[in-house]
Amino acid sequence: MHENTNSPDQTDTTTSTEAVASNAVTEAVVPSTSADGSAPAVEPSAPVRFDTKVVVVLRDDLKAWQELNVTAFLMSGIATSDVGLVGENYRDADGNDYLPMLRQPVMVMTANADKLRSIRTKAMGRGIPTAIYTEELFSTGHDAANRAAVAGVPAEELNLVGVALRGPKNGVDRVVKGARMHA
Repeated sequence: MHENTNSPDQTDTTTSTEAVASNAVTEAVVPSTSADGSAPAVEPSAPVRFDTKVVVVLRDDLKAWQELNVTAFLMSGIATSDVGLVGENYRDADGNDYLPMLRQPVMVMTANADKLRSIRTKAMGRGIPTAIYTEELFSTGHDAANRAAVAGVPAEELNLVGVALRGPKNGVDRVVKGARMHA
């Protein structure tokens, strides 16, 4: 489990371009051995601090399956946006390898359609990398059709059901202000 040591009162003087261009994770790790002594384990030796924040904001009227689907697709965009975002493969004590995951916590929030549009507009204006999911994508069947569905709609008319952002903590906090934590 990741420990989120970010607090809302921390200041961030890094520009969004600098934060995205640099590896935004600071980790100190010390090799150790698993409880049964059979496999090496890696444990953080100090709290992990992140210069960036990852937030997914979902429209507040989605069905549960839609929330999960949208979150998964949006996070695929975030995870592939920078080489340093994904950690190492996981390995259990029996030597089975598992896929790596994002290295930092993800906050999931909800908002109404108007707030989602505002979040997208503000994020784009601040240069914060943004992934979007529109309602039309629920009825498309493949990646090219998804891109075509978005390409045919002006930005201010996108029927957003979710957005995901990764950028400097303070900038992301300002952009998503007014959204609620997902319950």
